[in-house]
Amino acid sequence: MHRIARALAEGGHDPERFRAAVLRRLARQDRALIAGLAAYRRHPYTRQMPPPPVLWQEGDSRLLDYGGSGPAVLVIPSLVNRAEVLDLMPGHSLLRWLAASGQRVLLLDWGWPGEAERGFTLTDYVAGRLERALSAPALRPLGALALVGYCMGGLLALGAALRRPDRLRGLALLATPWDFHAGDTATRNRALALAALLPGLEPLLQAQGALPVDVIQTLFAGLDPWSIAAKFRAFAGMDPDSPRAHLFVALEDWLNDGIPLAAPVAREALGGWYGRNETAHLRWRIAGAVVDPAALEVPAFVAVPRADRIVPPESAIALGLRLPGAQLRVVEAGHIGMAAGGRAETLLWQPLRAWLGAL
Repeated sequence: MHRIARALAEGGHDPERFRAAVLRRLARQDRALIAGLAAYRRHPYTRQMPPPPVLWQEGDSRLLDYGGSGPAVLVIPSLVNRAEVLDLMPGHSLLRWLAASGQRVLLLDWGWPGEAERGFTLTDYVAGRLERALSAPALRPLGALALVGYCMGGLLALGAALRRPDRLRGLALLATPWDFHAGDTATRNRALALAALLPGLEPLLQAQGALPVDVIQTLFAGLDPWSIAAKFRAFAGMDPDSPRAHLFVALEDWLNDGIPLAAPVAREALGGWYGRNETAHLRWRIAGAVVDPAALEVPAFVAVPRADRIVPPESAIALGLRLPGAQLRVVEAGHIGMAAGGRAETLLWQPLRAWLGAL
């Protein structure tokens, strides 16, 4: 503030006029933000996608069948967001598009963690629930599968692929982190800062058995807090009947409908991945075995969104470089836009389908 005051004085500017101009600008921005939030809250859009059949269920986790004719593909989403981002709305559903494009598409929807799941570790999810889904009787006639993992789901899919290569014909990883300290110093510091929160979160983890949705949302928001206000200001100026506005509301509804993370997994992710970078240092283990992408025995495809704020591109590229012979594709999109945005079909869906078709 002292530097600003000196600069104003040296330029012959009235500090009071400058102060008034700043306040006017802030007031305009506040009005636009409030207008955008109000427009979102009153927007009539609701998601109406027909539910797919359930082939298998354990706890609240379900194996969903999106149909299609052709080789089988099993998609693994993250544990902390609902899988609907991959089946968002007409024209923005990777799962239904793949099913209509020559693939038999299945999805493992992890569901809401109940009492049992709140004690789960990553080993319980990968060597337990995911492997049991792979062994479901309904999948046996389909033969070898291609696994497609998105975000955190990519790490779970990788762990399963290393344990059960006999069940797979390929592994595709979309916006999947690996080296949590890759990139610039700021990226590493953010990862370490997330890990440093763990002791303070411990009473909450012990009391609830999970990391609550509101805390997870706050952590994600902290990655780029200014973007939240900016996107709602932009929404205030959109035609509410436009496809762009409907997509905005669909994505915001999904973002605001998160899932708690089991306490043991929260400790492994924050402390082990973000803090100690156990993945890149080959210290992350599933059922006692090191998860090393270099040991993968099936073809791999790695898609890296260049504008990703959740998974820095350098983190995901490190995974692609360690996978033997992986097809590495850098996508000109963000973490969510790559999967469900307006250009997702061109940027990701078509290249992914081409890779799957060549297996």
